[in-house]
Parts: sequence; C-alpha cells; structure tokens
Amino acid sequence: MNPLEFIAFLMYVMAFAIIARSLSTWFPAARNNPIVQILYQITDPILVPLSRVIPRAGMFDFSPMVAVLVLFFLAARIDAAA
Repeated sequence: MNPLEFIAFLMYVMAFAIIARSLSTWFPAARNNPIVQILYQITDPILVPLSRVIPRAGMFDFSPMVAVLVLFFLAARIDAAA
C-alpha cells in the first residue's frame, strides 16, 4: 500500500465516522456512550469549521453530508491517481 492509498483509506474511514456520528444523533441516550464520544472527538476538526460556513436549514445541518461527499470525492480521485 503506497502513501496515497493510505491517505484515501483514511478519508474513507473519516467519511464513515461522520456517517456513524450522524446516525448516533437519532438516539439521544447514545451521547453518553464512550464510542460516540470518540466519534465526536475524531470528526469535530472537520465538522465544526464546516458548520460555521454552511448555514443550517431550519433544524437540519447539512455540513456532515457535505463533508462526506467531499471526502468520498477526494478519496476516489486519490485512488484513481494511485
């Protein structure tokens, strides 16, 4: 595995972590789970700045969807180049 493939792999992992974080919001009691807290710590560096840029639409926050799409797009481009 070359370094570019490893970076693409990490992007895929981060995208799936963001998806898991988004799904965990459906269960309010999960907020106290240590695994969910780790997901928040891992994904906050991407989602917090992005949520400042992308406005909320009512009660919907589209920043996780934008982050996942960008991460998947970049990882696919890196895989194609590697």
